[in-house]
Amino acid sequence: VQLQASGGGSVQSGGSLRLSCAASGLTLGRYYMGWFRQAPRKEREFVAAIRWSGGVTSHADSVKGRFTISRDNGKNTVYLQMNSLKVEDTAVYYCAARFFNNMNWTYWGQGTQVTVSS
Repeated sequence: VQLQASGGGSVQSGGSLRLSCAASGLTLGRYYMGWFRQAPRKEREFVAAIRWSGGVTSHADSVKGRFTISRDNGKNTVYLQMNSLKVEDTAVYYCAARFFNNMNWTYWGQGTQVTVSS
């Protein structure tokens, strides 16, 4: 199983970025894919998730209306479109996967740094 995250970078407040996470080694139709983030000196927190089959999504309150998770079936890739970025969105962002009936996020990709400056 491999989750390859990309798309991080530096942007000014109010800007946008799109993160990608390419998955391999999974039968994605039976998985949830998610994004998490960890800021310096803070615990990792949930950002958004999508059930691959059906595309049902959920987003943390802190990002609702600004971030959107989506997936591309053909590319086995999940995206996190981040708009109206704020300084407090600065963090390392991780993608993860869990089996549909397992509440534990089992597989993790490497992080990608997102830095938002004022």
